[in-house]
Amino acid sequence: MWLARQLSLRPRVRGFHLVTDEIVQALPEIRGVQVGLLHLHLLHTSASLTLNENCDPDVRHDLAAFVSHLVPESAPYYRHVLEGVDDMPAHILSSLLGVSLSLPIAQGRLALGRWQGIWLGEHRQAGSARRLQVTIQGMP
Repeated sequence: MWLARQLSLRPRVRGFHLVTDEIVQALPEIRGVQVGLLHLHLLHTSASLTLNENCDPDVRHDLAAFVSHLVPESAPYYRHVLEGVDDMPAHILSSLLGVSLSLPIAQGRLALGRWQGIWLGEHRQAGSARRLQVTIQGMP
C-alpha cells in the first residue's frame, strides 16, 4: 500500500507544539497498516519537525528558550532581514532541526517510544498554517 497526500496543521505561535494527535487523526489509513513507514515532510523553511518528549511541556519550553539563545533575533551579521527580525533565525532553526521525519508503523499505530511525540517547531513569531507532505508505505 502506498498513500501520498498533503495535510495542513493549524497556525501556531512561536514555540514547540506537540502535533502527534493532529497528524494521526488526519491519517485514519494508519490503522490499516500492520508494518510500514510514515514519512512526514514539512513544506516550509521557517519551521521544523522533531521527535521528542510528549509528556512534560517544560521540555518544549526549555528547548524554545535554548534555541532563542543559540540563534538570536537581530544579529548584526544577518543580511536577510526584509521579512522581519524573526525570519532569518527561523530559517537557521529549520535547517538545524530539520523538516522531515520517518516513523515506523506497527499493528495499525505509530511505533513511538512511550515518551515520544511529534513536535512542530514554529520559528516565526506568528506562524501560518503549515503544510505537510505525507507518505505512507506499508503492508495491510
